[in-house]
Amino acid sequence: MTGLIVQKFGGTSVADATKIQRAARRAIRTKQSGSQVVMVVSAMGKTTDELIALAKDVSPKPPRREMDMLLTTGEQVSIALMAMAIDAAGHEAISFTGGQVGLLTDASHSKARIKQIDADRIRKHLDAGKIVIVAGFQGITETGAITTLGRGGSDTTAVALAAVLKADACEIYTDVDGVYTTDPRIVPEARKIDQIAYDEMLELAALGAGVMHSRAIEFGWKYSVPIHVRSSLTDTPGTMIMPETKGMEDVVVRGAALKRDLASVVLVGVPNEPGMAARIFARIAQHNIVVDDIIQNIYEDRQQANIGFTVAETDLDEARVVADQLVKELGLRGVETDDRVVKVSVVGIGMRTHTGVASRVFGSLAEAGVNIHNISTSEIMVSCVVSESDGERALQAVHAAFELDKAPNNDT
Repeated sequence: MTGLIVQKFGGTSVADATKIQRAARRAIRTKQSGSQVVMVVSAMGKTTDELIALAKDVSPKPPRREMDMLLTTGEQVSIALMAMAIDAAGHEAISFTGGQVGLLTDASHSKARIKQIDADRIRKHLDAGKIVIVAGFQGITETGAITTLGRGGSDTTAVALAAVLKADACEIYTDVDGVYTTDPRIVPEARKIDQIAYDEMLELAALGAGVMHSRAIEFGWKYSVPIHVRSSLTDTPGTMIMPETKGMEDVVVRGAALKRDLASVVLVGVPNEPGMAARIFARIAQHNIVVDDIIQNIYEDRQQANIGFTVAETDLDEARVVADQLVKELGLRGVETDDRVVKVSVVGIGMRTHTGVASRVFGSLAEAGVNIHNISTSEIMVSCVVSESDGERALQAVHAAFELDKAPNNDT
């Protein structure tokens, strides 16, 4: 054997028997070319969505632990069928759940984080000549509770396995042929990117680019795992996610993203004194609510402030409960929420060495008639929270402003 490849197949790539057989043939071809193969498989098609709907029919607010028990059954179906397809093609394969391969996580049900992976069992079967198939999206706690890694968590499983197994590459197979400058369903002029730096891809993934999960990029970056995002339907090269190379900073903006399913929470009349923000966000953190961004507005008398933050829409109910508790405990004036906001962003490591990016973003949104609710920036990102009804128009505006439909002469 000359190497080891981890191949991840998403739900659309294993949506039916024909697609499962196609994925099986791809894995077999890779093995026949001389590499050991680990497959990571998602639930078939819309299985996860159907299971969530079924749960909501039974309970308006199902316990997160039981949701994890339910949702992990989707991947268990997929891995067994994939092993059967490979066996039917005359090759050996064996399937494992996350728990069976010792993928240990913390106890944060529905959004658990990987703590460690025991790779010995996988290596034993690889060395015996088998294709190993692992259920994505799931793990197990030290006490034996089944957990899930959050939506898109199969990407994280795949890259984490590639890291611990020291794989030559992690191939992410999807229904698109790579990473685009933005969502081509919203902006038809979007262009496929051949190569992108880890930090750019991490920002895009965190900001709503649905091709890959942000935690998967973090693993890839930390352990230098080359990630190849490509189509499961063709052999055409896709997008390589890789370390930054010389010349990448010449491209000011690499891509744009639209993050949906957000909600804003504003605490009104917060005492403007040291330690108040720390107290508020410590309480929010205790409830495992991930805060997307934060803004503080101080009143003219400088005695009070409004503190606003955004969360995933799925966390809004719990965030509202915590906010109501804080209003009573701290004597605040009230809480305001809005579940109809989105975030539009531009990303590029070229921002480190070029000026005027923010003004171009704001100018393009103004010309498009889009009002900005909130602004956040980093060294390589500018984001604006806007009304949900303005989201797609905002994305189209910033994509056009930076001419992302055109490949620069030094495109990497």
